[in-house]
Amino acid sequence: MNTTPVNTNPLNPASLEHVPVRTLTRRKKAILLSLLCVFLLFTSLVLGFHGFIAWTLARPTIAPLSSNPAKAVGLSYEDVTFPSSTGNSNLNGWYIPSGASDKTVIFSHGYGGNREELWVPIYSLAKKLNESGYNVLMFDYGYVQPDNQRIVTAGIQESKELLGAVNYIKNKGSQNIYVWGFSMGAGTALQAALNTQDIDGMILDSSFLLSPDTLYHNMKQYVNIPKFPSLPLVRLFFPMLNGVSMNQIPYQSVTTHEYPMPIYFIHGDEDERAPYGIAEQIYKNQSNQASNYWVIPTGKHELIYSAKPDEYITRTFGFLQTIARPQLPEAGFVEMK
Repeated sequence: MNTTPVNTNPLNPASLEHVPVRTLTRRKKAILLSLLCVFLLFTSLVLGFHGFIAWTLARPTIAPLSSNPAKAVGLSYEDVTFPSSTGNSNLNGWYIPSGASDKTVIFSHGYGGNREELWVPIYSLAKKLNESGYNVLMFDYGYVQPDNQRIVTAGIQESKELLGAVNYIKNKGSQNIYVWGFSMGAGTALQAALNTQDIDGMILDSSFLLSPDTLYHNMKQYVNIPKFPSLPLVRLFFPMLNGVSMNQIPYQSVTTHEYPMPIYFIHGDEDERAPYGIAEQIYKNQSNQASNYWVIPTGKHELIYSAKPDEYITRTFGFLQTIARPQLPEAGFVEMK
């Protein structure tokens, strides 16, 4: 005998459909909300990461000065301060005189360093220049000074500061003014030279010019990220966080300009920071017969001197000797013919 109870209540099709639909709707909303949260979190992480890159690019950690010309290589020097060409910043440096010489070399240091540029090594070059009859100016770009909250602008502001150094040396009476730049300091020199006739020659070691391509090239040295959207995002955040736009860097003008002064480009073909093709392109635009280009096989960024010190000295000082103008006679002295 079948004792299974029989449900005498009539079936309601509407009630059977209503409960599952409400449950499905809630599930859909929960899934969509979860996906939205994941998307927002991912987007925030991506934006934050690229904002961090833009922020840190302008604020490298810079070591304090560790010595001075007297302690390092026994050279007498003066502590000097001078303004940028715009007067927006004051720069500190060392002036190393060489007798009554009217020839001066201004060192232009690279990104993340200071006037010492220890890995070059710049003190050795300063001593050799002094012994060869050149005054030397070693100075810090404004972003090196910890008390003024300045940032690296890849030459936008720094080129005005280098022009201030040129003006300072010119006012001291130098008739021959040369700039010896390293890395971003070399790229800054190229930017400054667009706006002055007072630079008589330049030696540019491992020239770094911040263009979109070199920016992405350097970003990839630290993390393997796609060019899009990484490069546009960093360029977007840079002016928002730092107050200057990379569009202000005249990299197109630099790479197409024919400079009136002779330039000696020095580069390594394995430079991981500044692809040597950029320096090569700029050199090809030059018509000054004294300009030259030395590319070192397997050479690394700013390590050319340490790799080939004797050849480096021979080539660079030979270049300076070739382009130097005769020293003017002292006031009151008439040269007899």
